[in-house]
Amino acid sequence: MSRLRIGVLFGGRSTEHEVSILSAQSIIAAMDPQRFEAVPLYIDKNGRWLVGGSLKRLVGEDAASRYVYLPPDPTQRSLVPAQNGIGAPPTLPALDAVFPVFHGLNGEDGTIQGVLELANVPYVGAGVLGSALGLDKIYMKRAFAAAGLPIVDYLPITRRQYEQDPKAFVALVEERLGYPCFSKFANSGSSVGTTKAHDRAELVAGLRLAASFDRKLLVERAVDARELEVSVLGNDEPQASVVGEIVPAHEFYDYEAKYLDEGSRLVIPAAIDADVAETVREMALRAFQAVDAAGMARVDFFMERTSGRLLVNELNTIPGFTRISMYPKLWEASGLSYPKLIERLVDLAIERFNDKQRSQTAIDSRLLPPGTPE
Repeated sequence: MSRLRIGVLFGGRSTEHEVSILSAQSIIAAMDPQRFEAVPLYIDKNGRWLVGGSLKRLVGEDAASRYVYLPPDPTQRSLVPAQNGIGAPPTLPALDAVFPVFHGLNGEDGTIQGVLELANVPYVGAGVLGSALGLDKIYMKRAFAAAGLPIVDYLPITRRQYEQDPKAFVALVEERLGYPCFSKFANSGSSVGTTKAHDRAELVAGLRLAASFDRKLLVERAVDARELEVSVLGNDEPQASVVGEIVPAHEFYDYEAKYLDEGSRLVIPAAIDADVAETVREMALRAFQAVDAAGMARVDFFMERTSGRLLVNELNTIPGFTRISMYPKLWEASGLSYPKLIERLVDLAIERFNDKQRSQTAIDSRLLPPGTPE
């Protein structure tokens, strides 16, 4: 059986560019060379697509790298060399599937997924809607609430609304949420731009920081809670992993605690009662389906220390994917190794693609040929 050519798409114009590179390195290294041919596809910080011999040379923008783009042509499914912005005839073999490894805007938010849909290429992970909902914290929370899932109290606001009357919004936060609280921007991941405020001055500073990243902001009530996480895998019949727990090295699980400080601990499985773990896993599946996710997602929870109440915090449709990241480690603890997890995700991508093709065939059969009178 011939190998599948899998484009590993990483980098991007996001605050999580470097994290994406780490995830891509791990995935490419773990791909079974007898089943897959990994094709590193790097999007640099200017948004340019590069393809070349190795991930390292691409990131360094080696002279041998070539600029390419993926045309929205469903009959082609090939990368096209680009010179001076003009596409040449396709000279690169077609891709069998793409594994997007983005974290944050311009990749995890449905934009790349839209390009891949138009190009008719199977891809790992959620579609356009699931990706968009999974990244936008405000609309994600609304989807969770609509599905009857308990969430943390929060207040949303746009940058323009905040700038028009910052004192009024701060007063509303103090009245409805109180301190401590978290300020963040809506379309973010890895806790970039997230600040914990213990007083008004810290809240104002945190909102100013968040507003520098995005036009949509939110403030959440801080809860004294344990942080639990579940990995979900599948399409229409998803499965949940064992439950893990994050014990952050800092006051909260910020970017430094996630990627730079080795003091944070991952406890797998979490030391919680079996019935609580089962409830968390069931809620994770409901959260996955509430945003129309597919392929994979990591669902994060708070368990209040005093009451034991469970709250859904957020869902990540493209979670960190290094060998030491929580998503693959939870599946490893559930009996699915890192290389086998990658294989399963590619299989799910192709399964979902084939399912959509059946729908497209039905649509095509009802389209009138060009020039046919209605």
